[in-house]
Formats: sequence, structure tokens, C-alpha cells
Amino acid sequence: MNNIPSVDLADFLSEDPKRKQKFVNEIGKAYEEIGFVSLKNHFLSDELVEELYKEVKSFFDLPVEVKKKYEIEGLAGQRGYISFGKEHAKGKKEGDLKEFWHFGQEPAADANLTEEYPPNVHVEELKDFNHTGMEAYRMLEKTGIYVLRALALYIGLDEHYFDHWASNGNSILRPIHYPPITEEPKGAVRAGEHGDINLITLLMGASTGGLQVKRKDGEWIDAIPNEDELVINVGDMLERHTNNKLRSTIHRVVNPPKEQWGTPRYSIPFFMHPRSEMPLNCLEECIDAEHPKAYPDITAGEFLDQRLREIGLKK
Repeated sequence: MNNIPSVDLADFLSEDPKRKQKFVNEIGKAYEEIGFVSLKNHFLSDELVEELYKEVKSFFDLPVEVKKKYEIEGLAGQRGYISFGKEHAKGKKEGDLKEFWHFGQEPAADANLTEEYPPNVHVEELKDFNHTGMEAYRMLEKTGIYVLRALALYIGLDEHYFDHWASNGNSILRPIHYPPITEEPKGAVRAGEHGDINLITLLMGASTGGLQVKRKDGEWIDAIPNEDELVINVGDMLERHTNNKLRSTIHRVVNPPKEQWGTPRYSIPFFMHPRSEMPLNCLEECIDAEHPKAYPDITAGEFLDQRLREIGLKK
């Protein structure tokens, strides 16, 4: 396998039980094998993607002092701007060569949440920035819920098992800017090798290459989706919840060849988090004599808090 498998959400959404089951089998097998797929026929339109990239580039082009006023102390980077080099991969000291923004959940009035999410930070200089960001957020959340429905069926759960936990969950949309590299990085890369914290991550096609995925045999392969596909991977929460049945694969964003150092890179991942009270206890359907329970019980909120401290966003 030299690239990640491609799957078609139209199969799952069709009224043909065979096509639906085909999607369930394909995505489940891919997530057991490599933890990544590229997905076509999601809910993001080309126009919305184009509009979002335009807004994101406009934001990162603002002067540093303007961006800095949107970096809110005490939020552990949950909303607004996070400046260059602040985040690092777990176990690394060098900050990643990136700056980014966080849009968070704006829950429905009837969400019945046990927690209060911080409000989103509004950018005064760009009138369409927040509206466009949240429109994309909704479409990615909708896509993610269908992917989780397919995975619930693959595991042997009710199709709608994840619906309550993921709807109005603590998900984050993160537009990232990797600026041009101006000098030899001292041990730093655009994003150090890591696994994601959340249930699943949905990534819009990045503006340039660089995303690499680690296969089971330790080889790194480039994750190259077609232009209209999303890259979707399993996060650590889902790996833990499925007792390692579905794999949270280590991945990284490597620095480009020296002749491309002058090119910035933009990417926009959607980190799908559940409600904080969701138990991540290993599912009984994923435990047997050959696969004994691998993790102690923990909630999604407790797990997130632990990991934010490990990557330097929370003190």
C-alpha cells in the first residue's frame, strides 16, 4: 500500500444495502489496517472550500500585532489565534513551524450540554471570516457523523451509537498556516509525528504536499487525496474506545525540499470531539481472549485535558 485507500460516501448514503455494506467494510478494514482513508462525495461544496481558503489566507496575511489581539490568555488555545511555534508534538520540545486558528462548537439551543463551551472569537477586520468558518464546520460535522455511523455498524453497535456524543460535541475546526521557511530549522518540522487526540479528523486537501502516514511496517507514505476528497483518520479516543481495533496512525507534516521553502502551506483539519462526558471505556464488542482490555476507564473530557497538557497548549 503506497497511498491511503479511497472510499465513496455516496455508497453509504445510497438506498442499496449492498453498497452501504460495501462502504462499511471498506472503511472499517482501512481503519484496522492503516487508520486513514480519503473520502469522496462529502458535504463540503467546492465553492465553500474556495471561500474558506480565501478567508483563511486573508486572516494569516494580517499584521502579527493584529493577529495577536485574538490570542486569548486562559483559553488553552481552544478558541481564536495560536501563534507560531506554540504547539509541539507529544514528547518534543521544538515548537511546530505553524500558526493556527480555532473555531469551536456553537451548540443548538436544545443540546442539553453538561459543560459550557467558550464563545468563538470574532475577527473584526474580516466580515465573512467567522460565518464562512462556521458554515464549513457544520458540513464537516455532518460528514463526520455519517462516517461514525458506518464505523458503529462495522464494530457491531447500533448505527446511531455515536450520534448523541458527536452532535454538539467539543469539535474544533483548525485552519493552519505553515509560513515559508527562511532558515535551516533546528530540529523542527511543520508538524512533528503525532497521533490525533479526538475520535476522527477530517482534513481538507492541503495547499501543498507534506502529509505523511506511518504504515504498520514503519515505512512513511505520502497521503495524497484527489482534489475533491477529504482525508479522514482515526484519533486516539476512538482507538482507545475500540480497544485498538481501529488504529490511530502516527502522521507528520514534513518540511518541503529546499527549493520550495519559499512556499507557504495551508491546511484545514476538523477535529471531531465528543461531548466531554462520553465514556471512552473499551467497548465490550472489541474485547476478547486475544484482545484483553488495554486501557483503564476514562471520559473524553479527562483524556482531552491530559493530552492538552502533554502538547503544551494547557499549563
